[in-house]
Amino acid sequence: MTSPFAPPPDPEPGIAEPETPDAEPETPTRSPFAPPAARDAGADGRFAPPSDRGPAPPAATDERHRPDAGAGDTLVVLDDVTKRYRQGETEVVALSGVDLHVGRGEIVAVSGRSGSGKTTMLNVVGGLEVADEGRVLVCGSDLTGASTADRTAIRRGPVSFVFQAFGLLPVLSAAENVEVPMRLRGTSPSQRRQRVEELLTAVGLERRARHRPAELSGGEQQRVAIARALASEPELIIADEPTGQLDHATGRTVMELFASMVRHRGLSLLVATHDPFVLDDADRRLALRDGHLR
Repeated sequence: MTSPFAPPPDPEPGIAEPETPDAEPETPTRSPFAPPAARDAGADGRFAPPSDRGPAPPAATDERHRPDAGAGDTLVVLDDVTKRYRQGETEVVALSGVDLHVGRGEIVAVSGRSGSGKTTMLNVVGGLEVADEGRVLVCGSDLTGASTADRTAIRRGPVSFVFQAFGLLPVLSAAENVEVPMRLRGTSPSQRRQRVEELLTAVGLERRARHRPAELSGGEQQRVAIARALASEPELIIADEPTGQLDHATGRTVMELFASMVRHRGLSLLVATHDPFVLDDADRRLALRDGHLR
């Protein structure tokens, strides 16, 4: 029986197959969920439940001067960031003097009404948009005035996105969707297959590897999106309303997966949400109102 993780006979439409020299030795792929000394996940390869989570980072009293925000522990710095748009003759200020620090291994949730600037702020952090004023530092890179190529490189390396609408390619299977970031990075086929299997097993979808998005439930699609976000071994995951299209129980399961992933791998999660459960599970809760972060 053919493995569900085996690649298709021909490359998928629109995705170029990177050239990999046949003679190049392959470096064994470490499981993306194993910590440096020992594996924290359960025996079945999935993440431990939130009850096994380690202690949360200490609470900060000042958003701009956190006591644990040393250079090695801070993944995101927004310093007096402003972003404007023009709508005809009208100037709209989406972000106004925003200051933000996100530490390593931290879940930061941002709430706010529609139009408050949440998505704009996430896009600036992820390099999808450029701030008009202020300084943007992400995972050791200065994105202030960075080129399109440099900002794209950030999203193919230390930063990954998870979207409300999942963002899966409908013509590809779950395994092929997870594989896409690795194809773009030129990962060898054998390493891709191994990592796809590890990632889908970790999110509990190893039996759904061959199913296309239309054949998956909303919760399953979001778990595929999370697995895809982890494919590049990011340091920071940016999630824009990740439970917005899910029912309460499924949304809770997805957030538990996020939380366990953050704790066991030392990743950081910056999430925009209206979901009370997501807000309750965050280490810090912030609010955006009319472009001002509080």
